[in-house]
Amino acid sequence: MKKPLLIAMSLMFATIICAQKDVTQFLGLPVDGSKSEMTQKIKAKGYRNNPYNKDLLDGEFNGRDVHIQIMTNNNKVWRIGVVDANEDDEKNIQIRFNNLCEQFKNNSKYVSFQDYSIPDEENINYEMNVNNKRYQAVFYQKPTTIDSITTKKEIKTLLLSKYSEEQLANPTEEMQSDILELSLEYMTEKLSKKTVWFMIDEKYGKYRIIIFYLRFASEDYR
Repeated sequence: MKKPLLIAMSLMFATIICAQKDVTQFLGLPVDGSKSEMTQKIKAKGYRNNPYNKDLLDGEFNGRDVHIQIMTNNNKVWRIGVVDANEDDEKNIQIRFNNLCEQFKNNSKYVSFQDYSIPDEENINYEMNVNNKRYQAVFYQKPTTIDSITTKKEIKTLLLSKYSEEQLANPTEEMQSDILELSLEYMTEKLSKKTVWFMIDEKYGKYRIIIFYLRFASEDYR
């Protein structure tokens, strides 16, 4: 392959590929196992039962009072929701959302592929209620285990399903672009197994942030 493509591919290989048993972490706990087991582990971190809803735990997370909900699929934990206990106005939620994006971006344990920050002049209320815009951000936890050899083999197999060895050895500019796109799709699919996704939720002009720690990605996070 040509040198620029090799450099780009090498950067991707060096970034992050998940081992099968390397799942999303919440409070240092694997998002896995049964709901009762996860409940006890989170309570051991200092969280307590919500007095009005048996499915919620209350406590402080990232400097905010929150409700925590553990969700299961086939009796196995697959995501944990963290919801603001208190509401914010439009301006404060914009600041908080942007700060959260920056916090994740600067955390070496996470990676993302785009900038989700909201422009200062944006009218969030109008965009959400008139244009049905959703303010959300997706970050991926870097795996604790890296197997670059396996990763390179899997990507090469993927590329050989579309191109020959000769073509890969001397790709055209169009092929280089396609190869990078295919490799990025592969990386994203692997990373999606350790997804952290957050959004702004609005009700009657009041706003909260909801954060989901997902064991597996889903097209419908709601």
